[in-house]
Amino acid sequence: MSFDFRHINSDWTLFLDRDGVINVEKNEDYIRNWSEFEFYPESLKALPILAKKFPRIIITTNQKGVGKGLMTETDLKEIHTNMKIQIESVHGRIDHILYCTDLDNDAPNRKPQPGMAFQAVDLYPDIDLNKSIMVGNRMSDMQFGRNAGMYTVFLATTHPETAFPDESIDERFDNLLDFAIRINN
Repeated sequence: MSFDFRHINSDWTLFLDRDGVINVEKNEDYIRNWSEFEFYPESLKALPILAKKFPRIIITTNQKGVGKGLMTETDLKEIHTNMKIQIESVHGRIDHILYCTDLDNDAPNRKPQPGMAFQAVDLYPDIDLNKSIMVGNRMSDMQFGRNAGMYTVFLATTHPETAFPDESIDERFDNLLDFAIRINN
């Protein structure tokens, strides 16, 4: 499914996964505190571009590490506060961060279920999920986007072996900057 990104206007919302999209994802582990958080250099270049294109940018992230007791919700909030400060320092923006700490993979707010998308609509009633893009690095992100009625963009940052084309993936890019450049052309 090919999409003309020139149709994106002030009615559109961008949903981003966090680990593997904005920051380096730890292999088989969790980012437990701010000292472990490492931005992809490309994401810090991409976020200012995306902030100009989208009136609202929302992160939706599964954070099972909290549910497992490997970190606290306070640790998670500190990561997010510092992350937003760094993003704003380069003129980027994150408008809201939704996260799910549930351990049950079938929990309604855990991706790939669309619960966090519905939470976003509750917070911002003007969000039209059919005029939203979900960007992620895992198939659960793509299925989340699909389940919520969004256009899906897969980033091959951590799973370049993921097959494409795939019915859950509308577009594929190497990283967030490649996506940001493409939608501005």
